[in-house]
Order: sequence, then C-alpha cells, then structure tokens
Amino acid sequence: MPMSENSVANRTVLVTGANRGLGRALVDEALRRGAARVYAGTRQPLAHPDERVTTLNLDVTDEAGIRAAAKSVDALDVLVNNAGQSVYDDLGDPAVLERHLAVNLFGPYAVTQAFLPQVTQARGAVVNVLSLASLASVPVMPAYSISKAAAFSLTQSLRALLAPRGVRVHAVLAGPLDTDMTRDLPIPKAAPASVAQAIFDGVDAGEEEIFPDPMSASLAPGWAAGGVKALERENAALLAASR
Repeated sequence: MPMSENSVANRTVLVTGANRGLGRALVDEALRRGAARVYAGTRQPLAHPDERVTTLNLDVTDEAGIRAAAKSVDALDVLVNNAGQSVYDDLGDPAVLERHLAVNLFGPYAVTQAFLPQVTQARGAVVNVLSLASLASVPVMPAYSISKAAAFSLTQSLRALLAPRGVRVHAVLAGPLDTDMTRDLPIPKAAPASVAQAIFDGVDAGEEEIFPDPMSASLAPGWAAGGVKALERENAALLAASR
C-alpha cells in the first residue's frame, strides 16, 4: 500500500533497537498513530502492554538471525533502522571503528536487504536514523561520526536504487537526544518522544531528509534546494542513464 498522509495507520512497522530511548519512543508513536502491528526488534526480550506489539529477536550484527527474523514477518510497510552504537574514542583502536561500522552501517544494510521483499511488496518506506554527525564529524566520537557518514551515503544510494520499485528511503539527521547514548555530553538534548513524532511527520510529508529536533531543524530551510541535494539528484540521474 503506498504511503499517505499517515504513513503507519493500519499498517505494519518494524523498529530496530526498540528496547529503550528513541527506539521505544518510535514504537509508542507508531501505536499512537494507529499502526496495526509493530515489530519491536531487540537483542533482549521486551515486554509491551499493547497487544499490537510483537517482539523480534534481532541483533543487527547477526546476519543469520536477521534472515530468520525476516522469514517470520509476512508483511511490512515501514522499516525503521534505529539500532545504533556510540562510544567515545580517538581512533586509536581499529576494533572500535569496526564495531561502529558493524552496527551503524552494515546493520541497517543487512536488515534492509533482508526485509526488502516485504517493503517492496507494500511500496513502503525505509527510515534510517542517522545523525548530524553524518554531515560534520564530532571529534570526541570519530568512529561514530565515520559510521554515520557512511550510513548517510548508504541511504542516498538506496534511495536511488529503490525508487523504481516504489520504495521511499528517508534519512533522519538528528541532533543530540536525551538518551543513554548522549548522557555525558554537556549540550542541549531533545526528548525522544518529540523526535519520534517529528520522524513520522517527516515520513508522512515525504521528506527525504528529516530534521526532527531544534538543533537539526536549523539546517532544514533551503536543504531541498541546496547543493548537496542537487548533486545527489545529478548522481542519481546517472543510474537512470545507465539502464
């Protein structure tokens, strides 16, 4: 079913990293908007009082587990790749960078590929929760920034590749949220509930880049007509020309 003004009403949604923070807020917001079924992807069991919630055992770094989870889901309209990794580092340990890439880049890639048949059948949407660090590195979290920049490029590539199938791909370029991930950062932080609401508002509005909080919203004016989007469209045209 094509997306409409309410992208989740009477539809099926999957949120990864759904056990806490923004993930839990996204589950609750999807329910508030009338989702028929919400799959909560978590590594740990999740108890939710709403009978529309189905917990999926889903570790985004476990490809076999991802494939098994995908086989248990018959239909899916909206996939929200929210699971993420974030720790402070100085790029001194390559294992830290590899872990960030495994979760923040290869994780959403693997989950999207596994659930793509269902999303394509629904002519639905993929929503990748990224960060302003995708656009400008945060030097105290360089591995995180690198992985999110790569995930933004993945999102742009998927957008061009999946558009002919009727699948919309959204990038959520969020500022700091009031979650465990940013607890130690001495900066203003947005509430997960308000960010979850803004994310689904952006999907409803068909925004390719969603700026869901006060800090990120400062970049929204002019973004669609800016140089980055113009270059993305030019590059996407190469794909059409090559067919």
